Amino acid sequence: MKKRPIVDVSHLPTYDFGAASPMWWGTLAFIALEAAGFALAIGTYFYLAVLARHWPIAAPAPDLAPGTAILIILLASIVPNHIVDRWARQHDLQKVRAGMVVMTIVGILPLIVRIWEFPALHISWDQNAYGSIVWFLLSLHTSHLLTDVGDTIVLAVLMFTQKGKAGRRLSDVSDNVFYWDFVVASWMVLYLVIYWTPRM
Repeated sequence: MKKRPIVDVSHLPTYDFGAASPMWWGTLAFIALEAAGFALAIGTYFYLAVLARHWPIAAPAPDLAPGTAILIILLASIVPNHIVDRWARQHDLQKVRAGMVVMTIVGILPLIVRIWEFPALHISWDQNAYGSIVWFLLSLHTSHLLTDVGDTIVLAVLMFTQKGKAGRRLSDVSDNVFYWDFVVASWMVLYLVIYWTPRM
């Protein structure tokens, strides 16, 4: 029987970043599922808008201020978000700790503004089909904000523990950056749908 050479791979890392990480692919699959959910909800919005004689139904267009404020916050968050990703890939734990605290605060800010956003829709969720769909779209995005902020808080806490020193936690930070980009991108689309479609 011919002997096969054995390659020693014990020196290779047990984690990696981006597409080389199985967790990154899991995050991508999760984003794809959620994007499909957003697409279905947006499709429902336009289906109702086409059927309605007037759109929005029995309500003025939503106030722009709260939604625009959230858009500005989320677009501005892209900068510190990607700086944290760079620090994570450089294995700079001290900077990642500071960056995760900043991203936690940045993630909470749009949730605070959203308290004023629901009343700015000028319609209740149960008033008619228009009210139901805009509340659903806004609630859907809020659930994604809460999910990512929760993940960011957990990772921020872990960075200050022994587990935070493990390299794979830095890879988790990078994946969290990836998901936050999706949260920002999805709001850009929803902002146009919720705030500008009724004005057309």
